[in-house]
Order: sequence, then C-alpha cells, then structure tokens
Amino acid sequence: MSDAPLGVFDSGVGGLSVLADLRRELPGEDLLYLADTAHVPYGARPDHEIRDLTDRAVSALHARGVKGVVVACNTASAFSLGHLRSRFEMPIIGLVPAVKPAVLSTRSDVVGVLATPGTMRGTLLADVIREFADPAGVQVMKAVSTELVPLVEAGQADSARTREVLREILTPLAQAGADQLVLGCTHYPFLAGSIRAEFGDAFTLLDSGPAVARHTRRVLTERGLLSGREAGGQERFLVTGDVERAAPVIAALLAASGNGGSLQGGGGQGSGQAYTDGQSNRAAPLPRIESTDT
Repeated sequence: MSDAPLGVFDSGVGGLSVLADLRRELPGEDLLYLADTAHVPYGARPDHEIRDLTDRAVSALHARGVKGVVVACNTASAFSLGHLRSRFEMPIIGLVPAVKPAVLSTRSDVVGVLATPGTMRGTLLADVIREFADPAGVQVMKAVSTELVPLVEAGQADSARTREVLREILTPLAQAGADQLVLGCTHYPFLAGSIRAEFGDAFTLLDSGPAVARHTRRVLTERGLLSGREAGGQERFLVTGDVERAAPVIAALLAASGNGGSLQGGGGQGSGQAYTDGQSNRAAPLPRIESTDT
C-alpha cells in the first residue's frame, strides 16, 4: 500500500475529464494534477518538443513524490510513453484512442475519430486502427482541428464558435454514416454537449477515460501501490501558466464532470470565490491552485 499521491498530467485542463474517471474508480487516492497551461496546446508542436515538454512535466511530478503518473493527454501519450517508461521506475500509464470499442459497437461500419494534429501523426492511433478496424472492414474517418483545445482552455466549450468548428469538421462524418465518434483528446469529452446540440444522436461518443481509470487501478494493485483508504482522496492542482486565468475554467470543468466536491489545494490563489459553469449553472468553488515550473 502507498498513500503517496498519484500524478495526473495533461498539456492543459482537458485531463480533468480523466481525473473525474480516476476519482470515481479510486475514491481513496490523492491525485496531484499538473496542467502545462504555459505551453498548451501540444497538438501542433513538433514531435521532439512534445516529448521534451512531457518529460519535464512528469519529472516535476516525480520530484513531488508521486507513486505513478497517468499521462492524461492523447498527444503526449502518442509520442512519449516509451521514453518515459525507460526513464522512470514508477508506473507510467497512457491513453489509447477508443477505436476498439467503436469498432465493436458500429452498425454502419463507419466510425469517426476526432483528434488533434499531434495524435493524428502519432503511432498509437495508426496502430489501433490497423489492429482493430482494418481486420473488421470498418472505415475510420478522421476529423482534426487546431481550434478546439484552445476553446476548451478558454472556457468556451459551449460557445457559438465551438459549435461552428464542430459543424465544419464533423458534418462529413455524419453524412458518411459514422455512428461512433471516438473523442481522441481529453479536452473533447467537455464538447459532448455541443456535439449533441449540433448532431443529436447521430454519434455515440466514446473516450478512453473510464478504461484508463480501470487500468490504473489494476496497475496500482499489481504493484502494491493502491492506497489503503477506501474514500476521502483529495485533489491538488498545479499549473505552469497563469493561475487566475486557469482557476475559473478548472472549477467549471470539475463541476461539469461531477467532480467539484472534494477540492483541496496546497496554496496559491483563487480560493473562496465561486464560478457558475456554463452547462449546469451550478456555483462551482474555485480550487486553490499552485503555480509551478517544469
């Protein structure tokens, strides 16, 4: 058993969708979330830069005593998992786009993948398409945007511009009969409301968060690292960018993901205020967030 925190890393706030799944699966674990908001988005950056930024972020979490790290970023996972696992003895858990369940569930034999340019370039997506979609004769259509991650980071997941971008890039998939849509970026579960508003029930939305949370439990159990607590885990938040800018967006997304009730920070600014998230109109307490360098 280990009561050391579990690290969770993303280029920005998108990994909060994975944090929510981890909290549901591991209610006793303390979670230390690092958002590299000074460098978000990663998707359009060169491959070597993605690897370097990811290495620096995981090293920062390691220095704070985490017992493992969930790389809650599809782009970082696509380029960095092998390198990280060779560097660190602690478990490094990454994301794989949910193509397999999409292939198993499709009735039209057409599935879509919505992802960043970086994830599209990486080998993980190509590998799972080759392993699962190609043998089944399922067509995989890809949709990519450089705008969606910055819009989520700005708290605009339900804005008119977000819906416009989604219409532009997803309409060809709907017209081709895609009935499953893989959300290949951890920011994109926060777009579910906008996608449904534009396309109704045309797509079943799939993301890898719940599967990653279950896998994390298995890894921690196998390594003897699972917390001895059955409940009461706390979250702390680190950002590399502006704390005041990040706090209300983090609060809103935590509320939207149903994980806004167990916040505990470790210093920094932004506590004691409220932010009404745009989806549920609930007052979300601003989490206390630390600024950090990587």
